[in-house]
Amino acid sequence: MQELRALAQGIWASPAEIAGIVLRTLVVYAFILAAFRLSGKREVGQLAPFDFALVLLIANSVQNAMVGPGTSLLGGLVAAAVLLLANFALGEVATRHRKVERLLRGQARILVNRGHVHEDALRAESVSHEELLQALRENGCATLADCRLAVLEVDGSISVILNRT
Repeated sequence: MQELRALAQGIWASPAEIAGIVLRTLVVYAFILAAFRLSGKREVGQLAPFDFALVLLIANSVQNAMVGPGTSLLGGLVAAAVLLLANFALGEVATRHRKVERLLRGQARILVNRGHVHEDALRAESVSHEELLQALRENGCATLADCRLAVLEVDGSISVILNRT
């Protein structure tokens, strides 16, 4: 009988605990979203192995901040549901409001225009010359003069338009 009670305590959470989980989860979600948004498109768009490890470790480290001492099964499910709902709601708001979309997703940035590299854009987006040159080569540009336009897209990829001669 005591084993059943102990099992039930691990499954259920009180309404006050659930409300606390919802609030903490939304705060953590907003913090992580802002942190990744501020870290730049390249870091989020194209994860290196150490970046992926960082994401996993952050997920593990904020788990307790979301569910707190009420680490019940229901608490974990509530936190997951809140994250999914918040993400869905933000996506819906972003599709309806351009300013919100720009704030959440950012804007594409021109890195090269008619063979001229925009150094300030590279610095602002933390893109190295080597990364830029690699993207150009992958898209058939042997030299900067071959590149009409290179754009860092909001997903972190670099789109390249060749000069047509």
